[in-house]
Amino acid sequence: MTSQKRITKELGDLTKSPLAGITVALADEADLFQWKVTMEGPAGSPYAGYLFNLSLTLPPNYPFKPPTVTFTTKIYHPNISNDSPPNSGTMCLGMLREAEWKPSTRIAAVLEFARQLLKEPNPEDAVEGKIADQYRNDRAAYEREAREWVKRYATAKK
Repeated sequence: MTSQKRITKELGDLTKSPLAGITVALADEADLFQWKVTMEGPAGSPYAGYLFNLSLTLPPNYPFKPPTVTFTTKIYHPNISNDSPPNSGTMCLGMLREAEWKPSTRIAAVLEFARQLLKEPNPEDAVEGKIADQYRNDRAAYEREAREWVKRYATAKK
């Protein structure tokens, strides 16, 4: 199966039966390798009730190389970079590392894992060390700050 066939099938599956709290679409109808994703903050997290935009870029040799998932909505989270562009919004997801990526992994699984990470950050695999320390040592302050960023940058769910 060529990467285009596989991508078309996965996109079709996600469009026909969307994941809970996640919608996907092509960023540009002419480019199968660039998706825009809208993710709802999971219940029980400081991100609940808000929508976040993500960009998913598939390499030409997908599924043999992992996609890149980037939050385009600024977010306060230990596993998501808030550096300046081009690194802002990059996610630290173990399954997306080249050494850990498996061609059998589906985009749906990547997106579900990303949403789960919003609910359960992994401070042991953080890209934002200060935020990870705060998450570990002062959860209430972490959640307050995360909610402030959510109000400032995310879109309230209608």
